[in-house]
Amino acid sequence: METIVIIGNGIAGVSAARHIRKLSDKRIIIVSAETDYFFSRTALMYVYMGHMKFEHIQPYENWFWEKNRIELVRGYVDHVDVANKKLLIDGSRALPYDNLVVATGSKPNKFGWPGQDLHGVQGLYSKQDLDLLEVNAPNKEVCKRAVIVGGGLIGIELAEMLRSRDIPVTFLVREKNFWNGVLPEGESKMINEHILEHHIDLRLATNLKEIVSDENGKVKSIIIAETGEELPCDMVGLTAGVTPNIDFLKDSGIELGRGVKVNRFLETSAKDVYAIGDCAEQHVAIGYRRPIEPVWYTGRMMCETLAQTLCGNRIEYKPGHWFNSAKFLDIEYQTYGWVFSERGRKDYEAQFHWRHPKEKICVTISFHNDTQQFLGINTFGIRMRHEVFDRWLTENRDMDYVIEHLIDANFDPEFYKHHEAAIVAQYNAEFNKQVKSRKKSLKRIFVSS
Repeated sequence: METIVIIGNGIAGVSAARHIRKLSDKRIIIVSAETDYFFSRTALMYVYMGHMKFEHIQPYENWFWEKNRIELVRGYVDHVDVANKKLLIDGSRALPYDNLVVATGSKPNKFGWPGQDLHGVQGLYSKQDLDLLEVNAPNKEVCKRAVIVGGGLIGIELAEMLRSRDIPVTFLVREKNFWNGVLPEGESKMINEHILEHHIDLRLATNLKEIVSDENGKVKSIIIAETGEELPCDMVGLTAGVTPNIDFLKDSGIELGRGVKVNRFLETSAKDVYAIGDCAEQHVAIGYRRPIEPVWYTGRMMCETLAQTLCGNRIEYKPGHWFNSAKFLDIEYQTYGWVFSERGRKDYEAQFHWRHPKEKICVTISFHNDTQQFLGINTFGIRMRHEVFDRWLTENRDMDYVIEHLIDANFDPEFYKHHEAAIVAQYNAEFNKQVKSRKKSLKRIFVSS
């Protein structure tokens, strides 16, 4: 019987196993050193915050794996021998394969800061990181102040987690506004305000120089690069992005870049070896997407594509229109299509930005300056329907159409406030238009409820 070995039990690896099982009777083995069973990585924060227990973020019962004939091996892969098609696990066990899927995800970036390996310094990615956080920052008595380095999504999650236990937090962000390499300026500035309102000491345009040790090899402070200021702290969270977790492949002969190099069929340079998820790097980026996409849903999409290939239907990975979602403290964020930041904006791109005068709610819509074609939308505090924007992007709708029909994309419940009339009014005034604001029909209310 053909054996498929999957390294990694994150969303990409586990979803690949599930889809392969739906399509075939092949032998499937998942190897992971992190945990016995799959868990939802994006929900780790809710365990620390007390909203859930760890077992609540495991989507499948423990009997699921045996019932579906998916074998689980707990161990660390030291080496991949592509010539003999086998793995070396924990320096002693050999595991042969017919097809190998590398789905090892990411690990937190470290940039050679002095003191980055001290006790009390950690990332937030794995179950082990969650356990370590309970040691480093169980409460405000043990952790009188935490410093977070890096202004991305994991950083703001960690800040929210620590503040849920009343631990003071200083947040070092090297950009002039939070996440302004991704978000347009109006959105970045709104998130700056929101972070400060949650009693987080946000330091913009600020870099870490050094993490200082006490006499026992534990964090006692950090030094800020720009000013030389020393900030006392008991814990440092390194959240300056992630990098593919591929060190074990460096002497395998498999072509590597920042990640495992793959073609559009997710095939590596080695025969019968594939890579999916955060660790996979496209030789040539797909459209405006990055060659490496550490995003939950792209891991799932890759696994569905690869399962077809491994089961005899070789197909190309086509992720479709870009979309993503996140949460900035209590503000929900969605993006569909392309809305670039100031430094990434294209010559042809125009943007329309509306912000609520009092609440932390805003919308930014990107469109082609000449053709008026709709290119993308960001929403904060308003939930929108993915399938609607996906369709409008495919249909190449123009900006007037999107503004007029924006109410049709709204996913908020019936009795939530709706802001489309104000958005349309500002659009008309700003661009000298006469677009009419559609009303929310009873038919739409019935269908969406």
